[in-house]
Amino acid sequence: MTAELVRGQNHPLTRTRLEVRVSAGGRVVVAATLGDASGRVLDTDGVAHLGAPSIPGLETSPGAAADHRLALDLEALPDTVHRVHLLLALPRSGERPAGFGALPAPFTALVGPEGTELVSYTVTGLGAESAVVALEIYRRRDAWKVRAVGQGYAGGLVDLFGDQGLPGAAELAAAIDEAVARSEPRPTGGTRAAGVPVERSATVDGAAGGSAGTGSPAEPLSTAAPARNDDGPIDYTHRHRAPAAPPAPTASAAPVDAPGPAASPPPPSVPSVPSVPSASAGRGPVAGDAAGWSLDERLYNQVWGMFEDLARSVSAYRSAVDFAESRREQELDRALADPRARIGGASDAARESARAKYVSLVDRARAVLDRDLAQLTAESAVVETALPAAFARWDNAVWQAYRAPDEAPMALRMGDLHLPEADRLRIPMLVRLPLERGLWIDSGRLEGVPASSADGDALRRLALETAVAHAARMLAAHPPGQLTLHVIDAAGAGTNALAPLLDSGVLAAPPARGARGVNRTLEHLTRRVDLVQMALRNQAVDALPDDLDTARQLLILHDFPHGFDDRAVTRLRYLADEGPEVGVHLLMVADREDAAAYGPLLDPLWRSLLRLTPVPDDHLADPWVGHAWSYEPLLPPSGGRVLHRVLAEVTAARRTRGS
Repeated sequence: MTAELVRGQNHPLTRTRLEVRVSAGGRVVVAATLGDASGRVLDTDGVAHLGAPSIPGLETSPGAAADHRLALDLEALPDTVHRVHLLLALPRSGERPAGFGALPAPFTALVGPEGTELVSYTVTGLGAESAVVALEIYRRRDAWKVRAVGQGYAGGLVDLFGDQGLPGAAELAAAIDEAVARSEPRPTGGTRAAGVPVERSATVDGAAGGSAGTGSPAEPLSTAAPARNDDGPIDYTHRHRAPAAPPAPTASAAPVDAPGPAASPPPPSVPSVPSVPSASAGRGPVAGDAAGWSLDERLYNQVWGMFEDLARSVSAYRSAVDFAESRREQELDRALADPRARIGGASDAARESARAKYVSLVDRARAVLDRDLAQLTAESAVVETALPAAFARWDNAVWQAYRAPDEAPMALRMGDLHLPEADRLRIPMLVRLPLERGLWIDSGRLEGVPASSADGDALRRLALETAVAHAARMLAAHPPGQLTLHVIDAAGAGTNALAPLLDSGVLAAPPARGARGVNRTLEHLTRRVDLVQMALRNQAVDALPDDLDTARQLLILHDFPHGFDDRAVTRLRYLADEGPEVGVHLLMVADREDAAAYGPLLDPLWRSLLRLTPVPDDHLADPWVGHAWSYEPLLPPSGGRVLHRVLAEVTAARRTRGS
């Protein structure tokens, strides 16, 4: 399976011959250094770069480009080498951005010789840095591991090489710059997708719009074809890779899954999907008008493009308003600083002039924003009707014709996102599959939500109904038999809300009740995590017990921490940390305050989960441009039968497939 790392996280490597792939939104230079046990690079012979692209065990790609492939053979490295660092740098020749923060987040991946992506890392959080250590591959005892580093250097390669103890760091950095200047840069493509519907709005009257208003869009890159695996459903690799996208909104601790940049173009044996005509030809917005090798992938990328466009447009508008307010205050301060202006009507005239200029600037900025919103709204209307079931709202007609899929989609819709400046425009919130972390439906009191909206028991019931809707969507997205559902309802308080799952027969067993049921279910899933981890680590999937369910597991946990003792809490934390990597996922319905008795013990658990709410709430923070996005959950239409019909189809497909 693919391990998608975050900064500081490490992962064991089961291959020694690897291909390192890099995708960025602009021209970058790649290099690699070979270090000793302390990470120190002894001399320039341990650096692979443009001037010396091949060293023992490592070969880099020449030139500065948006995409790179490096060959790495760990067994061929000298015995003195304990660490390999993958370096990215911005070229000094040509039009160089101010730093990596002006480009989409670079994406790196380690790929096995059979083409299977093993580990990936998107280097986020960069700003003025012009060089970065992206990955560290290091020897631990007799095994190799990879760590996501993401350490940036504003001083470029000079500071980076110096930090690694390399003698002659400045001379080597200069030699690399000269080699880049001599090489011919490869083309990096154009904008994010053909026919981008929203123009990047400039700030008004010289206002500084910031990176959000002027940054370059992500480059469309084709995705790699998934390597076929015949070992059964225990293979949890992602089937798709999306183009680079802005960091997703985060709640508490980055709960929204952002797609990584695209992998390398697929091999010639993969048939390409006919391209969709561009909306720029004057026919208006077109569904699927984005890069991708299937219609679903193009729609996924288009949705992320809409998110990016809305974020940029609103950021530019807010920057323009801030500039207008600052200019108005400055003009008033200058006018009132002169005592003579306070006599007669001079001060009133100054105030009126400052107010008129402010209104003019804001109106012009709003006109630009309204134009962008009109284009985005038109595109949203077209895209919404074309979405597949996994991406669609419950009231979409696609659910009426639902049939169990043959393969899981690349993402799942978990709700909608919107901003106050565009309250009527909803952007689908798509979360990548397989889930990288569990989900938490917050059943506690939400700040800013009136008590009349959902109070006490009503809010708890609504939270569980939301969890049931999410679980049903996940079951519907997986092929029959590839997702097994468990429920813990220790107090038995969720029977009514769980009725669609109980009546349809999609549960693997009746909901677990009481402390004994809680521990029995957690022990069963913990055992599965341990066995699958050992099997994958030793490449012995065939040795798993015959009675082990190798399908993905989803556990709905209602009313935590009722029925939990210390041992059960420890197991739950273990499942939250280790489960997603081997196909065990949590869907918790809980009020964090109810678990206050455990103190800070459970803080890592809450931070590891993607927090969602059963009612609209603006708890999502966007670190890319600083927006506070409002989240709106998806629930089936009240009084409708779509949820029951979909679950009945899931059950019928399982029986048909099992017969």
